[in-house]
Amino acid sequence: MENDNGNNMEKIVVHVDADIGELIPGFLENRHRDVKTIISALEYGDYETILLLGHSMRGSGRGYGFNEITSIGKSIETAAKEKNSEDIKRWLGDLSNYLERVEVVYE
Repeated sequence: MENDNGNNMEKIVVHVDADIGELIPGFLENRHRDVKTIISALEYGDYETILLLGHSMRGSGRGYGFNEITSIGKSIETAAKEKNSEDIKRWLGDLSNYLERVEVVYE
């Protein structure tokens, strides 16, 4: 399925350990909040905040079962180190798309 922008809107299924199930909604909500914070930080050229958020995502994503968040976080962190706003925007778009499409299955 694709939306009007041509972006793939197919769900991304992530299997998560049921033992940490109660933590997942908060984790994902915090990533939505990170998107907003990074957008704001970009407006002010605050690459340090972007770097820290990317680093945090890189460190926490895999632990919760979201390997793609780890990968995107690493890329955001690298782009922030280089003060590359275009790459940050691109990775931020990927993160937003991922968050909209992710579907969690507890095992």
